[in-house]
Amino acid sequence: MTTAVAPRAVLFDLDDTLFAHRAAVEAGVLARAAALGWADASPADTVARWFELEEHHYPRYLRGEVPFEEQRRVRAQEFAAAYGATLDADAATAWFADYLGEYRAAWTLHEDALDCLDELSRRIPGVRFGIITNGELDFQTTKLDAVRLSERMSAVIASGEVGVAKPDAALFRLACDRLGVDPSAAAYVGDRLHTDAIGAAAAGLMGIWLDRRDTPVLPEHEAEAQRLGVSRITSLTELPPLLA
Repeated sequence: MTTAVAPRAVLFDLDDTLFAHRAAVEAGVLARAAALGWADASPADTVARWFELEEHHYPRYLRGEVPFEEQRRVRAQEFAAAYGATLDADAATAWFADYLGEYRAAWTLHEDALDCLDELSRRIPGVRFGIITNGELDFQTTKLDAVRLSERMSAVIASGEVGVAKPDAALFRLACDRLGVDPSAAAYVGDRLHTDAIGAAAAGLMGIWLDRRDTPVLPEHEAEAQRLGVSRITSLTELPPLLA
């Protein structure tokens, strides 16, 4: 799918779209696991164990089932338990804080992020950028500040601020409102097909799936993406030609 008219606003997911979240998580959890002797035979298995906990417990926070800090503590406790260790609430909070220190030390952008923003600005004069992210506004803003993206963004919408999470159409429409554009004049790019691209397209934006890792797709999601005209790219270098 291509657009006949270039969008007036381009919105992005943050983690694993512009910001290299997965790489920072891997560095952080491997550093903490090594420090305490918690590790599988393969580092990849250790990382996979941590991501499995993140994929289970973080959505519970997004659904309002547990507070933000509680899902962090539970993840630390269940990770420790896999290696025969027991953490009470205070110890789990301390462990997660140490992990966050390692995670923050590895913060960076994907290599194609800034070039993409620069090229979009060149090809679409006056285009405005924004972020729509599932998370706490303060924490996500800290990331944006650290990698110097805040100055490039005209709006930052976080689920923790709004009270609903992607793929709820309210987040996408609120972002368009704050940028002063109709959803039909906006594009949204994210690394999750259903949460990001399909959610955006259902809200009236151009939905673009950034599939960096050749992710398997459920048949029902593939059919929905086709129905809504979702575009798929494998790198942000493909975005400016697609939109302009």
